[in-house]
Amino acid sequence: MAHFPVDAPRERVIKTFERLGFRLVRENPDGTRTPLTMPNHRRIKGSTLRTIPTQARIPREAFMEAYEQV
Repeated sequence: MAHFPVDAPRERVIKTFERLGFRLVRENPDGTRTPLTMPNHRRIKGSTLRTIPTQARIPREAFMEAYEQV
């Protein structure tokens, strides 16, 4: 499995989450919303990047697969 990127570009991280169904406000199929907190830095540190998908209940494999496709 690929390792989480270190100092990932913010725009690529945002595009990855968009691929996973997030927008400024994510609406789930059941009508609920899942908030996603992400720092507004040009580059996102690896430790922060590992935490965000966990809080959003996104499996590591799914995040990495989407990240590699962006």
